[in-house]
Amino acid sequence: MREFTTADRQADYLAPPSARHGLPDNHLARFIVDAVDRLDLGELPRQYGTRGSAAHHPAVLLSLLIYGYATGVTASRKIECASYASVAFRYIAANTHPYQDTLSGFRRQYGAQLERLFVDVLMLAREMGMLRLGNLGVADDRIKGGRRRPPAADSTLRMERQLLQEVRQLLALAEADDARDLAERADASREMARHQERLLALDEAKRKLDARARERDQATRTAGDGGAPRRA
Repeated sequence: MREFTTADRQADYLAPPSARHGLPDNHLARFIVDAVDRLDLGELPRQYGTRGSAAHHPAVLLSLLIYGYATGVTASRKIECASYASVAFRYIAANTHPYQDTLSGFRRQYGAQLERLFVDVLMLAREMGMLRLGNLGVADDRIKGGRRRPPAADSTLRMERQLLQEVRQLLALAEADDARDLAERADASREMARHQERLLALDEAKRKLDARARERDQATRTAGDGGAPRRA
C-alpha cells in the first residue's frame, strides 16, 4: 500500500504559521495591502482617541473593507468571519480579527475618507493597466489597438467620478447588509428571550404537576390505610 503523510490536526506548530503562506505573489489581497500602504491617510490615524486598549490600524481596516467590497463581501459580520477562515483576509488583517462592530463603525465614522481612499486604490489599479479590481471594472479607455494613449485630464476626472459612484453604491450596500444583520441579531435575541421564558414557564408547570401528583399519591395512601382492618 502507498505510504501516506500523517494528517495530524492536533500537532502544534513550532512557530505560528505566517499569513503569507498559501497566498500567491500576484494575489489581489497583496495588491490592495501594498496600494493602501502607499496612500496618504492624512489625519485618519491621528483621529483615534488615546484612551482604551490598542486599536486596529486604519490601514488594516481600510484594506479589509476594500478587499471585501471589491470581492462581494460587504457585510461586516462576514468580513470578521473571513478573517478567521480566509487566507486572503487573514493576510490583510495580519492574523487579527476586527469585530464586525469595529468594521461597520469605521465605515460610518470615516465614510468620506474611505470613499476617497477606495477610489485612489481603484485609480492606481487603472494606472497600472489592470482591467478589474476584484468584481470592479477599472478598464482603461486609453488602451486601444494594444497602444496606450496619453492620459487626458478630463478622462481621468470622468473615471474618478464614475468610480466614486460605484464606491458609494458599495458602501450603501454594506450599510444595508449590516442593518439587516443587526435586525436579524435583534430577532435572534428576542427569540432567545422568548425561549428562555418558555423554558421557565415549562419548569413552573412541571413543578405544579409534580406537586399535584404527590398530593394525589398521598391522598390515595391515606385512604388505603384508613380502609384496612386493624389487627389485634
